[in-house]
Amino acid sequence: MNIHEYQAKVVLREFGIPVPRGIPAFSVAEAEKAAHQLGGPVWVVKAQIHAGGRGKAGGVKVVSSIEAVTREATRILGAPLVTHQTGPKGKVVNRLYIEEGSAIEKEFYLSALVDRATSRVAFVASTEGGMDIEEVARERPEKIVTFSIDPATGAMPHHGRRLAQALRLTGSLAKQAEGLLARLYAAFVAKDMSLLEVNPLVVTGSGELICLDAKISFDDNALFRHADIAALRDITEEDEKEIEASKHDLNYVALDGTIGCMVNGAGLAMATMDIIKLYGESPANFLDVGGSATKDRVAAAFKIITSDPQVKGILVNIFGGIMRCDVIAEGVVAAVKEVGLRVPLVVRLEGTNVDKGKHIIATSNLNVTPANDLDDAAQKIVKAVREAA
Repeated sequence: MNIHEYQAKVVLREFGIPVPRGIPAFSVAEAEKAAHQLGGPVWVVKAQIHAGGRGKAGGVKVVSSIEAVTREATRILGAPLVTHQTGPKGKVVNRLYIEEGSAIEKEFYLSALVDRATSRVAFVASTEGGMDIEEVARERPEKIVTFSIDPATGAMPHHGRRLAQALRLTGSLAKQAEGLLARLYAAFVAKDMSLLEVNPLVVTGSGELICLDAKISFDDNALFRHADIAALRDITEEDEKEIEASKHDLNYVALDGTIGCMVNGAGLAMATMDIIKLYGESPANFLDVGGSATKDRVAAAFKIITSDPQVKGILVNIFGGIMRCDVIAEGVVAAVKEVGLRVPLVVRLEGTNVDKGKHIIATSNLNVTPANDLDDAAQKIVKAVREAA
């Protein structure tokens, strides 16, 4: 689960992590009031959406008057902001963060994330702050330093010294870096984060190390332990289909292709999307119904797929291990009879109760194309979509 920058900074403050003063605003009047409360003489008007690249897209503006705060708030609020992470439609800005200006001397990049290869929390640091870390990694990989922390020991002084060395900080700033790393690690572990990105981490004119921006993602599976974090969820930033899928415990991610996919198992789902791409089309979603899906859950999954106007064809690809093919078939038939079928549908079933599943499909009187294997299924759905275009 993602949260907004202003929410992330509230979380960081709980752990004594230095961030600038700021006030969220949901209207132009609130933005103006926030600017008066902060006092200036410099303010930063920040669009709050769940996407990076806001500054380059005009969603972050440094101003030096109350009138300018009002002007920028009027311009940004309610308008779509298009960044490299939002797609061409962008995201409508419903919230602003009015923050005090900072006298920036240097900018750095710092993040913490779960390194699944080592089962540790890894920190990534770079002296090239304020830029897309992907760009730095591509053009100047030597500028990126990565190190991990053993969960048995937690953050130790030598980790802080490693960070200071990576950022070329000395004296008071090096000591601040040591304390900052320990607090960031404590926050990461305590709140079950999956990503904590500070870009930029800055040195101010007064010699302070502060987190000027903050992006935090949390492990959805741990939210039951953190009611305070779950309460921060902003569903206006999420895809409606993904919200509906979460109600049925479905693993669903909306994509921008034309072929809807319903698969059991994340690996098989990835393979299904890959083979669709191989034959020249693109998947409209990632959807793993899981190994213990019920008829109702399958029906819900099918309805979510068909609700996407981009979908021009549907591929159901099931390998029944724990999942039974007849359950999948019953769910598909029930959903099709309820919502109708306006696009080609190809079904590939294999595994537990496969004959029962195929019989249910065959006797349903639905316009469904059966497939023998994944390759056959992919070719058939791609052909059907192209012929229907």
